[in-house]
Amino acid sequence: MKKNISLFIKGFIMGIANIIPGVSGGTLAITLGIYEDLIGILSNFLKNIKKNIKFLLPIGIGMIASILSLSKVINYCLEHFEIQTILFFIGLILGGLPLILKKAKLKKIKLSNIIVFLITFSVIMSFTFIKGDSFTVNLQSLNIIKEVILFLVGMVAAATMVIPGISGSFVLMLLGYYKPIIDTISNLTNYKEIFHNSLILFPFGIGVIIGIVLVAKLIEFLLNKYEHITYSGILGFIIASIFSILLNISAFNMFSCGIGLIFMAIGFIIAYKISYLK
Repeated sequence: MKKNISLFIKGFIMGIANIIPGVSGGTLAITLGIYEDLIGILSNFLKNIKKNIKFLLPIGIGMIASILSLSKVINYCLEHFEIQTILFFIGLILGGLPLILKKAKLKKIKLSNIIVFLITFSVIMSFTFIKGDSFTVNLQSLNIIKEVILFLVGMVAAATMVIPGISGSFVLMLLGYYKPIIDTISNLTNYKEIFHNSLILFPFGIGVIIGIVLVAKLIEFLLNKYEHITYSGILGFIIASIFSILLNISAFNMFSCGIGLIFMAIGFIIAYKISYLK
């Protein structure tokens, strides 16, 4: 029971993270101490379905509960208390770093660790300075080529869901598929368009499922064979994502920053305590 409550709380926090622009659910999964378990389950789901569902269910319920109950609250806070809200979530990210550093075992820093860290850091920072709203793909008419591209876009979107530090919605914006996919999902109740909507979401959804499994297997392999180097890369993703979030804040002022630092400390303490909960 205690474990289920812990997983529910972690899922709840991950759900809120998906509402915050630029905050990656994968990053919060790491800082909350469940990333490796999630990767293992996603890459080997069929090996022990009952046990895997038992682990995923409270996380999923927590995520859905937070999105449904707090999406309007978070959006209000972002609109009226942007700095305080963002710094609170940065605190959540920072609170999990001690656990990550422990797993990375960086007492003896090697050149390979530094190179991998710089590569992943640079990847996220490069995304920060790219605008993703320059164009939108038109999916009013479909053909086999567009169906294949939707499948591939689904795989790319899945990779960003699993890899920490990268916002899946942001990548879809870069590719021009965010608005058409969101519009299609919101239009599912329109039964006159159900066939057309299915032709969009089916290949995209299959791509997402296959992409999640393949990327999860890759990350599981890297964690098993090259754990220290992999965590160096993960640290690069996470540190860069913090800078990325800060750079997206619209305006700074001393009073809001002062209050925000208090909220950041609260977020740090919450994540630090929860990351060690089992």
